[in-house]
Amino acid sequence: MAALCVLVGLACGLVTAAHTTPLPLPDDHERRLAAGEIILLDTLPPGASRDAQGGTAVALVRAPVETVWSILVDYPGHPRFYPRLVSAEVLKASEGHALVRYVVAIGLLSFSFHMDKYQDALRRRIEWQLATGHSNSLFRENSGYWQVDRRDGASLVTYALAVRTVLPAFLTRAAERDSLVDTINGLRRLAERS
Repeated sequence: MAALCVLVGLACGLVTAAHTTPLPLPDDHERRLAAGEIILLDTLPPGASRDAQGGTAVALVRAPVETVWSILVDYPGHPRFYPRLVSAEVLKASEGHALVRYVVAIGLLSFSFHMDKYQDALRRRIEWQLATGHSNSLFRENSGYWQVDRRDGASLVTYALAVRTVLPAFLTRAAERDSLVDTINGLRRLAERS
């Protein structure tokens, strides 16, 4: 059961919905971002249910916006930076939309789920939610967004998620929050060595 909770929590790093207003960042956010910190907020993406778990992570990635964006929209390449993700397959794609099947695994346990991804290249924003009409294993809710903005020759990256599973929230809360940081760290390592 513990491994299943960790699996769900880490998979939560693959979730999220749109945010159009500035996030309420702490007063010392500029210093913390410049020092390489990942700022973790309790802010859920818009449209999240009252029972959802998750939050928002904000970090500076020392790579051009174009580099970060190309990594994020390379859906089959997501296992390179999402923890415990073993595959990502684009099942259907059209201008600005993709249906992606993800498989997450820990040890012998694995499960899959389907996400509708909506990308806006002009705003450098990807929003997603569980794809209705498809198998989504343990997830009851899974939505969020990536936002990439220019910041002094680097990229200011925002990653938000909202998750609800069939498991009790107290079992997955910490893993969901940890997945925000782990996913940003994975993206940062990949983008900064490109």
